[in-house]
Amino acid sequence: MTKNSEQTKQDILDAVGRMLARQGFQGIGVNALAREAGVDKVLIYRYFGGLDKLLEEYAKQGGFWPSIGTLLGRPAHSFETLSEMTEAILKGHLRELRQRPVTQEIMRWELHERNELTAELARFRETQGLEIMDLMPQTDKTDDEIDLAAMGAIIHAGLTYLILRAKTADVYLGVDLTDDDGWQRVENAISSLLTVLKK
Repeated sequence: MTKNSEQTKQDILDAVGRMLARQGFQGIGVNALAREAGVDKVLIYRYFGGLDKLLEEYAKQGGFWPSIGTLLGRPAHSFETLSEMTEAILKGHLRELRQRPVTQEIMRWELHERNELTAELARFRETQGLEIMDLMPQTDKTDDEIDLAAMGAIIHAGLTYLILRAKTADVYLGVDLTDDDGWQRVENAISSLLTVLKK
């Protein structure tokens, strides 16, 4: 593939990201992508074989999900307690996902359709979650006292829902989803919920 064709291919992939961030998957189609990328739609078929393969290639580029280091904000070994590290992970997830509109759109799409792009994000997210569980400091509590994975799943899912919901709702149970004060309330609530780990 020539340098020019490589650039055209990248232009098409970049157009996918822009369209996802701007309007979600509703607007993703070969004609619309060709217009966005400024290319003839024939090139989408030539370089990718169609829309499904284009999305698969886009998924392989990755970068949709923050790294563990980004979520934690500091080295994992520097956390002394389970509650401290859990709080950092959950708040890191909240902050990072709010800043990733393309990831949000993929997650919205994942709720009603499985394809290569949504499956890739789900695989990466699950693998990373298990890696984080392995990094967690030990606790004196037994599995009967606290099921950390299930508790984390509930809180993580709730945070994700609020972020995704913020696109179509300004407020949720009185919490303003349009400004930083509302999101600070959510962060404060994370701290309060995790007091169970400190007892």
